[in-house]
Amino acid sequence: MYMEAVAKAKFLRGSARKMRLVADIVRGQDLVWATERLKFMPHLAARRLHKILRAAAANAISVEGSAKLKAEDLRITRLTVDGGPIARRFRAVGMGRAYRIRKRYCHVTVIVSDDHVIHVAKEKSKPASKEAPAPAKRSVREAKQK
Repeated sequence: MYMEAVAKAKFLRGSARKMRLVADIVRGQDLVWATERLKFMPHLAARRLHKILRAAAANAISVEGSAKLKAEDLRITRLTVDGGPIARRFRAVGMGRAYRIRKRYCHVTVIVSDDHVIHVAKEKSKPASKEAPAPAKRSVREAKQK
């Protein structure tokens, strides 16, 4: 039996799209490797994700106990980045007009576990049909000649 711990951060400033670029790099990786990698990335999203990963590790260790579980044993099982609300502001421009400014927020959920097998839903393979394969399509030139 393996143990899972969850850390959530809601209403983080920054778009979900930018956070996902960083999250894709560390998703499914070893926790120590991921935190070291995030520490040296230049993105603001990397610093925020680094803090969330440390919180997830602390949650796992506090539940299980530091004698039984070490941070080196943990792996990122699931990392999701969802869009949050959008705060709308405006910027005054010439001739009495206003341009819209959209300040985006995101929600991040991290699940770490000590299980070394990442649970990935496998697609069921379709059985091979016994029917004859469809004939190959002819090019336009071949169709005009016949």
